[in-house]
Amino acid sequence: MRAFFRNPFVRRFSLCFLVVELVALMTGPPGSTQAPTAGFRGSFFEASSFYGLFRTQRWVVFFALAIIMFLVWSGWLNKGASIRSTATKALAVPRAVTQRRPVRWSLIGVALIVALLLPRIVNDAFWHSAMTEQIGVFVLLATGLNVVVGFAGLLDLGYVAFYAIGAYTTAWMTGSLPTPAPFHGHFDPFVAIPVAIVIVMVAGILLGAPTLRLRGDYLAIVTLGFGEIVTIFANNLYGITGGSQGSGPIPHPVLHIGPLHYVWSLKPVPYYYLLLVFLVIFLVAFSLLEHSRIGRAWTAIREDEVAAESVGINPLKYKVMAFAIGASTAGFAGVVTASQSNNVFPSSFTLQSSINILVLVIFGGMGSIFGVVVGAIIIQVAYSYLLHTPPQGYQSADLYMYLGALLVVMMIFRPSGLIPSRRRKREIVLSEAGEGHMDEVLTGDTP
Repeated sequence: MRAFFRNPFVRRFSLCFLVVELVALMTGPPGSTQAPTAGFRGSFFEASSFYGLFRTQRWVVFFALAIIMFLVWSGWLNKGASIRSTATKALAVPRAVTQRRPVRWSLIGVALIVALLLPRIVNDAFWHSAMTEQIGVFVLLATGLNVVVGFAGLLDLGYVAFYAIGAYTTAWMTGSLPTPAPFHGHFDPFVAIPVAIVIVMVAGILLGAPTLRLRGDYLAIVTLGFGEIVTIFANNLYGITGGSQGSGPIPHPVLHIGPLHYVWSLKPVPYYYLLLVFLVIFLVAFSLLEHSRIGRAWTAIREDEVAAESVGINPLKYKVMAFAIGASTAGFAGVVTASQSNNVFPSSFTLQSSINILVLVIFGGMGSIFGVVVGAIIIQVAYSYLLHTPPQGYQSADLYMYLGALLVVMMIFRPSGLIPSRRRKREIVLSEAGEGHMDEVLTGDTP
């Protein structure tokens, strides 16, 4: 019997079966205090229709999934090297073509045209709203966090705090909070954009100056605490933020330049185009920063902070700069969210949102601007689809379980992300070869 369980095929299939069984339990129906075993029985014996293709008990489908997982795993162990070699040869030509500058600019132009025409191509009201609230805003947030996590290698778990500060700054500038607006005026949300960006950058400096001497897990804990402090303050300071009841009505932006006069409304499409314009601006600015002296300093600090300091780079200065610049996109995203939704509530800025944004960066590829944009779009489109047309058996409370599982899988099988940057990919290869430290690659920590 012991020899039987030591057989690699048996152990491999047992592991696949246990993983699939765990997934079946976690995605099954909820339990009940009146019937403690109802959730367990339903997870395996409940009759379900899988996308209308067939109807059977859940255990049949999950058992088939275990077999498929076992076959794929076994095939990969036997033919994995050959598959990787074939894939590398097949992708060699497309990679060489896309490295050419005219081709890259052509692809960027096509992507921009598609983004401009997308609201006219998609006519569903839900997707118009999702393109702004769930996709556009989170692409912008992920792009900003990528400066902190991807470029500088700083693990920030409280990034949503800057998002909240930007939103509450908009409410304050428009006179929608119990706190009087500056100069007792009621400014347009467009006026709040530069103010919100400046305030969140100052907040990034105030947070970073005393804390960025920390590294790795210690920095993550501090930023996590900062995010929770901002949320708790917003929830409890009724005389300043309105507390849990939220802010008052926030007016929509109004653009009045000469003969041009336009008023934004509750319709999401105008906000989508506003987000698109600023997203392009931020992407261009961050791309220039990445290849500038500042970007090279960030790379040096991320790879080896001690070595960077030894050649004259001030780590604290450039880390604080990364925090401030990365926070700027969150400030603008807060302005858009506040002005579109007409109010701000503390419940919109939770730790789960910070984790979600971090998952977008890791999934797309830390340090890769294009990868983060693509990864954020893929995950947020999938999330919006599950929200709009949830398949049978899907429960919204399970979303972060799936995101956590995706994060674990990416860290194991593709730590460089979906579309990694060339620098990050090189760091991963060197760390796997024993040169450098994996902690430096993932968190910017140094021994």
